Amino acid sequence: MDSRRKFAVIIITFVVIITIGIIGYMNLLQVNFIDALYMTAITISTVGYGEVAQMTTAAKLFSIGIIFAGLSVAGYGVTSLVALFFEGELKDAWRKKQMESKIKSLRDHYIVCGAGEIGHTVIKSFQESNVPFVVIEKNIKRADELEKEGYLTILGDATNEDTLEQAGIAYSKGLVSTLSNDADNVFTVLTARQMNDNVYIVSKAIDKNAHNKLKKAGADNTISANEIGGRRMASLVLRPSVMSFLDVITQAGDVTLDLEEVTIGEESNLIGQKLFEAKIPESTGLIVLALKRSGKTKLTFNPSSSETLEVGDTMIVLGKEEQVTKLRQLAKR
Repeated sequence: MDSRRKFAVIIITFVVIITIGIIGYMNLLQVNFIDALYMTAITISTVGYGEVAQMTTAAKLFSIGIIFAGLSVAGYGVTSLVALFFEGELKDAWRKKQMESKIKSLRDHYIVCGAGEIGHTVIKSFQESNVPFVVIEKNIKRADELEKEGYLTILGDATNEDTLEQAGIAYSKGLVSTLSNDADNVFTVLTARQMNDNVYIVSKAIDKNAHNKLKKAGADNTISANEIGGRRMASLVLRPSVMSFLDVITQAGDVTLDLEEVTIGEESNLIGQKLFEAKIPESTGLIVLALKRSGKTKLTFNPSSSETLEVGDTMIVLGKEEQVTKLRQLAKR
């Protein structure tokens, strides 16, 4: 039984008891309506005021029944009300405390600013990739829904330094800004960049002139949903076979193949080896599509087998998840 229905039943039951008390006293004591109401009130409340008429044996037994019934209903009502209040308050407080503790412990995580349509897609992708992330959302209803779905959520304004600090911007690996207007995205990017020089920032751009502003503010990359949607539609018409192949790589859900990046660590055995010596396709089954040198921004596509691998180099590979995991292990040790 839900809370509203429960309290409706309690109130109706209490009204019924009062009605029975009034009718009972009017007939047993031969008193008027007001006196009967008075007798019912002092009987249920047990305040001990004097009776308005001589109490008969039947009236006394009736009073005992009214006392037990009234106190039972009143006691149950008060208990239910207190339990509902404190249970809800304590649950919310406990949930918030746990969430705050989890957010404070996050390291190398991602921050999603805004949980609109694009933001929700980002959230789902992060969840499927099983990476740590926290969501900043200023819409109370939307934030509450995210909390109930089990996402680490902060109710606040992403353009505010305190909110970003609460989300652990200083320890984050990346930030995605998907707010509803370019001004908020620019301000969020600018604030985040000032608070963490190393965080990788991607922002949504709505106006076609917003890309440059966002990059000047500190964004590493910008995305326009309208532009991407338009290009994809054109590509589906012009190059359907290519797009079908890309869908196999990037589709959500049952991923057949995936594009991933793997960075070579300081203790990896791959350091100093040429690509043909590392035998990555043979040992992992992956295809090395590109290589990005440490400290460089440009990618070398289809790298030569004579390229020597160094610390910090990043390989862009194509393959299954378990194959990528195997290469990550090789890149670490």
